[in-house]
Amino acid sequence: MEETNLHEVLRSVYEEMMPLCEDMATVAKAVAGLGALFYVAIKVWQSLSRAEPIDLFPMLRPFAIGICIMFFSTLVLGSINGVLSPIVEGSHSMLEGQVLDLNELQQKKDLLEREAMLRNPEMAYLSSDEEFDKKLEELGWSPSDLVTMSGMYMERQMFEVKKQIRDGFREFLEILFQAAALVIDTIRTFFLIVLSILGPIAFAISVWDGFQSTLTQWLTRYISVYLWLPVADIFSAILAKIQSLIIERDIEMLADPNFIPDTSNTVYIIFMIIGIIGYFTVPTVTGWVIQAGGAGNFMRNVNQTAQKSGNLAGAAAGSATGNISGKLLK
Repeated sequence: MEETNLHEVLRSVYEEMMPLCEDMATVAKAVAGLGALFYVAIKVWQSLSRAEPIDLFPMLRPFAIGICIMFFSTLVLGSINGVLSPIVEGSHSMLEGQVLDLNELQQKKDLLEREAMLRNPEMAYLSSDEEFDKKLEELGWSPSDLVTMSGMYMERQMFEVKKQIRDGFREFLEILFQAAALVIDTIRTFFLIVLSILGPIAFAISVWDGFQSTLTQWLTRYISVYLWLPVADIFSAILAKIQSLIIERDIEMLADPNFIPDTSNTVYIIFMIIGIIGYFTVPTVTGWVIQAGGAGNFMRNVNQTAQKSGNLAGAAAGSATGNISGKLLK
């Protein structure tokens, strides 16, 4: 199953779990009704004890919350999701546009890289079977030619082993990169389902005097978690744009007939590591947009795990690609 299909599964899970809100609404109605009775009684008693006229406007609050509880799926969740869905769609379309450009540039770069490798007579036989056979035909059967032929086979074999190790490590980082995106989306879906199912209870508790902040806390947390996905898409779009600019520069360098490319993919591996670590900063960035609390300790642990994973991936990248810092300073 592809990564995009897994994201679709998570969205389907969220939609399938929404009917459970109706079950909680039944319990929430009783809690809210009892809270409204005490709320109105206290307000009336306070006004009578002070010999003041009764203010009816504050007493409308429990009834407004009760209406929200009765039609929670359509009135509350439907309104919030309807307002925030264009943000998700806009950020996702931005990501798709950048990824499409990146794929086209990558295909063009791969073609130019192969042509550049074939231009180098010392490396052409390592990447092309035709050039390898052609070079073998040029050799004779003298002892020196046989030694050269054996060396060519060994060098080609070592080149293929090195390429397989490098490609395997790159695929491993790509899997970690996709896994990080799925972890964020899975946690987001879990939080949204819990907030949606227990939302009527939160609304009902907010009716009680002293728990009014429960309503605003629920709203800020739901909106903050909902925005995780567009923030993650924007982050992915930024990474794709940076990689596109790097590939465009590589294409310009490959246009030079005398340029010999470096096939180590060091920059690509570095950005994979940056992406893996960066995905786990999405909740923090979203908290800057919508101020919400309640998941700080959990996300702090997630960020610490991301940093440890990044350090491990960085160490592996260093051992696989050599001294990266030295290459960057050149």
